[in-house]
Amino acid sequence: MTPLKDTFGRVHDNLRISVTDRCNIRCFYCMPEEGVKFFAREDVLSFEEIEKFVRAAVPLGITKLRLTGGEPLVRRDLPTLIRNLTAIPGIRDIALTTNAVLLEQHAEALRDAGLQRLNIHLDTLDREKFHKITRRDDLPKVMAGIDAAVRAGFRIKMNIVAVKGLIEPDIVPMARYCRERGFEPRYIEFMPLDAQSLWDRQQVLSADDMIAMISREIGPLEPVPDADPRAPATEYRYLDGGGTVGFIASVTKPFCLNCNRIRLTSDGKLRYCLFAIDEMDVKGLLRSGAGDAEIQAAIRQNVADKWLGHEINSVKFVPPPRPMYAIGG
Repeated sequence: MTPLKDTFGRVHDNLRISVTDRCNIRCFYCMPEEGVKFFAREDVLSFEEIEKFVRAAVPLGITKLRLTGGEPLVRRDLPTLIRNLTAIPGIRDIALTTNAVLLEQHAEALRDAGLQRLNIHLDTLDREKFHKITRRDDLPKVMAGIDAAVRAGFRIKMNIVAVKGLIEPDIVPMARYCRERGFEPRYIEFMPLDAQSLWDRQQVLSADDMIAMISREIGPLEPVPDADPRAPATEYRYLDGGGTVGFIASVTKPFCLNCNRIRLTSDGKLRYCLFAIDEMDVKGLLRSGAGDAEIQAAIRQNVADKWLGHEINSVKFVPPPRPMYAIGG
């Protein structure tokens, strides 16, 4: 089949799948503390429906999967889905994004199912600040989950959301922690995806500022040569060989022109961008007995409709009608 290419020539091989909109913490930049309305369970795609979609997508060139939420580990029997997706011919890589609260009890089963890579969301090593950000006192569980993931042999990256006026004191300690443990920290600029419209551009701690902080306090950084231009993170490495650091500069340096990702929400909507306003319903196709050809046509149409970029730095920008937890990370 011809590659999954949009009208701007971008080839898509990366599918992000949200397995649930539910979460066991309440980060202020993602979810309200109370009164969250989740999808009814019958509206969430089953594992069989997710697998059917992936099997249809692979012949179009999809080779990489990332499972997200909400918090994916609150979805029961997740290793079963991972095992089934890993077995699909053509899938080269599966990763999981998690807050690690439940990771200690699930790490071995996930690894046994074939999962090899984790992105763990952790903004701070300070228990009080962790509680302030997540509205839960679960940092000890997260740290235990990280230790369990290391024992299980996972390759680990750490996702750190950089909110100006809050996270500056944590940038360097997180970098040191990751450097000592062999993890790659990925600093993510604060994006307008919260459920309460709290985002303000003045709260964006830029990638350039963070690079300067880490270079000054730990050691000089330089861009990684021959880095994958389609990766969402711009990677740097320490000059002394002490590891790499990634920066996702969605606000100050958007990477839309290199985007290779599409997204499937837990309630069966296909999105060509995290910030998309429009969605395509594929749950109806999956539940009506549609064949691969129909599903593939829907995927191709969604990619064909993809815009040039999200225009987050333009007056034209409109925040997506869904918050992050309902879209998938």
